[in-house]
Amino acid sequence: MFLPLCVALSLYLSLFNSDLSSPCLSHLSLSMLCCFPPTHAFFLSRSLFFLASPSRSSVRHPDISKEMEPPLSAPHGIEISDITCDSFRVSWDIPPYDIHRITHYFIDLNKKGGQKENKFKHRDVPTKLVAKAVALPMMVRGHWFLSPRTEYTLAVQTAIKRSDGEYTVSGWSETLSFCTGDYAMEQVRQLQVKAEDIAGRMLPLQVFYRNQTSEYFQYVRDKWGCVMLPSLKDQSGSHGSPISGTLHGVFFSCNTEFNTGLPPNDSPYGRWRLTVPAGHLFHEGTNLYFADFYCMYSAYHYVVLVLSPQGSQGDVFCSKRLPLLDPQDNPFLTRGEKAGYRHAQDLILEVLYTDPVPLGLGQLAEISGHQLMSLSTANAKKDPSCKVCNMSGGR
Repeated sequence: MFLPLCVALSLYLSLFNSDLSSPCLSHLSLSMLCCFPPTHAFFLSRSLFFLASPSRSSVRHPDISKEMEPPLSAPHGIEISDITCDSFRVSWDIPPYDIHRITHYFIDLNKKGGQKENKFKHRDVPTKLVAKAVALPMMVRGHWFLSPRTEYTLAVQTAIKRSDGEYTVSGWSETLSFCTGDYAMEQVRQLQVKAEDIAGRMLPLQVFYRNQTSEYFQYVRDKWGCVMLPSLKDQSGSHGSPISGTLHGVFFSCNTEFNTGLPPNDSPYGRWRLTVPAGHLFHEGTNLYFADFYCMYSAYHYVVLVLSPQGSQGDVFCSKRLPLLDPQDNPFLTRGEKAGYRHAQDLILEVLYTDPVPLGLGQLAEISGHQLMSLSTANAKKDPSCKVCNMSGGR
């Protein structure tokens, strides 16, 4: 019995170092078993069984569940809503079998052609925004990559983040276009607070004045019956100003020289000046609104105020969009029985009166100074890098 066992052990060890999956070896093993008594053959057969049966951990089965998963569907039915100057909501249809698989959303956002595409503000930044999957509609907010009154294109893509850190993605959705809105009351109030910080002390004034060319005033006489009619506010100032291109009015100035209390001798708008007593435009029957705060790449800062007769069309427009100022207690322009009329010293005030103004309310005369065209604010663009008059990110 000793000899068969030695032979069996020798065979056992040889098989341990062999390819058990070989058909030849399997045939040889079965043939050799026939040479041993039944008891010894049983011992060898049991040994071969354990050697030829690989463990569960040593076999790599293909992940059938992952291979069988359908690909992510491309988002469709895109809807954009609740658009503001620096945010919007976006939603789309997601099939039921994708809802619990999606981990992330990719949003491809670009300024529309002709508006420095793919460049937000003053830096090149990625236009593909990555967000963790949340319930739709999803809020997209960011003043550093969204500008007011700007057209954008948008497409979305869904994704599954894998264990290796990479993403399995769907196809891109259709591309939609939309335009961001004007500043809301919240943003205008932020500008107001910043302007208040540098307004300075108050100086007295007696008149509002408007400088123009002689041709302008002649046109008013000939075509408008000696009445200055409101015109559409240009695009000067903050890009998101709610009055630019929307509100009609007649612009006046009110700043005075601190040493004389009189209007300056120079003007950027023309050598002819109409002066109107302050009480004719700023009284108990008018409302005063804060509208804008900006500069033009210089040390001078401008504040736009709106004077509107109560209940007028301009007043209704402003009441929904601009902060209403207390006419007797604000740092820009005030009126009072004892103190009279006063204006901020360290700001250049532009006052937009929203109703027609007859020439007969004031006096027209030629100024003795110069026409300083470099100080004109006509369609002037705001300096987006100024930290004094921008809220954040060049707004």
